Amino acid sequence: MFQRFRRTRLNGHLRSLVRETNVNITDFIYPLFVRSGEGIKTEVASMPGVFQMSLDEILKECEELKKIGLYSIILFGIPDVKDSIGSDSLCEHGIIATAIRAIKETHPEMFVVTDLCFCEYTDHGHCGIIDEKNETVNNDATLEISGQQAVIHAKAGADMIAPSGMMDGIIETLREALDGAGFENLPIMSYSTKFASGYYGPFRDVAESTPSFGDRASYQMDPANRREAIAESIEDEAQGADILMVKPALAYLDIVREIKDSTSLPMAVYNVSGEYAMLKLAGKHNLIDYNRVVMETMVSFKRAGADIIISYHAKEVAKMLLNK
Repeated sequence: MFQRFRRTRLNGHLRSLVRETNVNITDFIYPLFVRSGEGIKTEVASMPGVFQMSLDEILKECEELKKIGLYSIILFGIPDVKDSIGSDSLCEHGIIATAIRAIKETHPEMFVVTDLCFCEYTDHGHCGIIDEKNETVNNDATLEISGQQAVIHAKAGADMIAPSGMMDGIIETLREALDGAGFENLPIMSYSTKFASGYYGPFRDVAESTPSFGDRASYQMDPANRREAIAESIEDEAQGADILMVKPALAYLDIVREIKDSTSLPMAVYNVSGEYAMLKLAGKHNLIDYNRVVMETMVSFKRAGADIIISYHAKEVAKMLLNK
């Protein structure tokens, strides 16, 4: 006798009972972009609904996020002055450290993750100190100042550090720096498998981090490399990462699943700016049922193995879930 799979599909309640994958508000981390000034809330043209905000507006945004059940954010800083080594990110009075302190003082229940990188803070837009001879980032010199940046974030009150520069040895470096400064209990969420992707385009607008020369292919991963992608995350697990990540998400769900099956750590995905912008544009032109496709996309991340979803859609998804 053939199997009648449809028996469990005919009734809506039964479909819910046997559903294998569920999306919850607590799965999400929402990105926020802070810059100096007051009363600034500038929408990014390529990312409708995403804003650069001054700190006073960020604090208001956190209040709104709490109302819909979103308590986790990842914070990016946009300084007024940029230089060759990203000095603002190494200063306890810089934009990121100042924002962390203010958020934790005003909204102590918010879980503040900090993106640890240099691309937003450097005048050349690359993720560390430049190796001029090879026109790339000097890996080990960048590791040295990355440890300094991590301690700045920790002292300001960050709840989790998320290094995104794809420097070899970054997790071991940050773990040693944090432990040495007395922050042995501060977790690290590694951008462990981050591809040199075309899907990041709109992010360059909001973070003002377009490279002044070349691209990031010499330190971010080749999108064609599956085995290397898995090895990158396994290595970060060995070095002491607490959470692994694949970025971007949508075109790399095979990698998400393979890393999930090859490691024992929680898995995050970053649903990046280009993925967000494509759905926004398709929805604007009525090419898709926008809410349905957004939720279907979130389910696909969870089904592939993601425990955590970093997404610009997070506020929309939270409202959808509250109104179910």
